[in-house]
Amino acid sequence: MNPGDLVEDFTLQNQDGKEVSLSDFKDSPVVLFFYPRADTPGCTIESCGFRDAFKKFQKAGIVVFGISRDTVRAQKKFKDKYELPYDLLADPDMVLINRYDLIKPKNMYGKLVKGVKRTTYLIGPDTGKGQQLIHIFENVKPEGHAEEVLALVKEHAKG
Repeated sequence: MNPGDLVEDFTLQNQDGKEVSLSDFKDSPVVLFFYPRADTPGCTIESCGFRDAFKKFQKAGIVVFGISRDTVRAQKKFKDKYELPYDLLADPDMVLINRYDLIKPKNMYGKLVKGVKRTTYLIGPDTGKGQQLIHIFENVKPEGHAEEVLALVKEHAKG
């Protein structure tokens, strides 16, 4: 996927087991931030960053979703533990993660493993043709990432 491409609709369960579809939010910009695993150090920093900036995202009319291959139950526990104000979507079968080609080799303590690449997608509202991909944040650093996304959204809104 590249910026400008139309984003295919998807449906995943949130932390409460409720189905959530991208098309449910076609009137708003949507942030999808993919993280490797709930309640790990980097993922917690990134998720809490979005939590701390959440009121600014809301004010700008932006919907935020965190997505990982964790189960619904693990997402619920993570959301409750850190009081995250946005939905966490569970993708344990990696349907969306594979569609976005986010399983990549990683070096974990000197051992090569495959895991979810920390990546964020900014998707625009439906323009009549569908929801378009605006920007992809790759090689995301958890610290300060939410503010980085917010800055780009504000820049994009200026046109």
